[in-house]
Amino acid sequence: MTTTSPVTAPDHRRVSRAAVPGTPSRRSRFKQGAGRQHHAGPFAYFALAVVGIGSLFPLYWTLVAASRTQDEILDTTPPFVPGGNLFNNLEAAWEQAHLGKAIWNTLVVSASITAATLFFCTLAGYAFAKMRFRGRGALMTAVVATLTIPPQLSVVPLFMMMSDIGWGGQLESVIFPTLVSAFGVFFMRQYLSEALPYELIEAGKVDGANNLRVVWSIVLPVARPAMMVLGMLTFVQAWNDFFWPYLALNQENPTLQVALGQLSASYVPDQSIVMAGALISTLPLLVVFVVFGRRIVGGIMSGAVKG
Repeated sequence: MTTTSPVTAPDHRRVSRAAVPGTPSRRSRFKQGAGRQHHAGPFAYFALAVVGIGSLFPLYWTLVAASRTQDEILDTTPPFVPGGNLFNNLEAAWEQAHLGKAIWNTLVVSASITAATLFFCTLAGYAFAKMRFRGRGALMTAVVATLTIPPQLSVVPLFMMMSDIGWGGQLESVIFPTLVSAFGVFFMRQYLSEALPYELIEAGKVDGANNLRVVWSIVLPVARPAMMVLGMLTFVQAWNDFFWPYLALNQENPTLQVALGQLSASYVPDQSIVMAGALISTLPLLVVFVVFGRRIVGGIMSGAVKG
């Protein structure tokens, strides 16, 4: 006696809903419209306009004050429209404060500090981020801890050290104490920890590259966006630094901010000439930002989207 296996009828209930026209598919775990670009409303444009006007107003007022006379600035109703005395005030500020030499000194100091900071901080950041050595955590903690020390505490011993070396009144006394910054080391270390994978370093070493070759061919191209941001911040800080150059330099060899301080050192300073000098000191920074602004913003955004 033979037995036959029962024939199983096809189960139409197992057909996916997505295959049936008109049947709603399974709900996505992502919200509808995620990743879609939203359009700004009137309130957003109003807020941006207020912030933009508030940011540009000090620069505009500097231009207005630099193009007016002392009496017009101190009038009961101050002017809000540029005048016709701009070039005379610029010439007076240039001659009284010897701004030609001051701008050159500031350019040398800022460029030297920026180049050295990018070089040393990138190397140190790479070492702390991707190299294994004894005491790495303790050294990084010590570097970050120096950010909590007020700069005023190191003024006296630093001034005595520069005097003993023989750099009193020289640009070297301003450049060498700031060749590397703890913030720069921490910044580059955090960026390279996320942006630089170990596989790239290992691939370079497999191909026979030493540490210097790895830094030049792998680390520097990856770190370029962060270096642009750090370089801009360092250059602006060095350009606007007043406290330490005022103590370390003299009136015969000043930086730009020290020279501008001399314009307002008289008993009754001419505010129009002081504003003209401030306008001269601001223009190079504006030129730098206009030239490198897109790359700097791109570097900030590329660091912000790292996941």
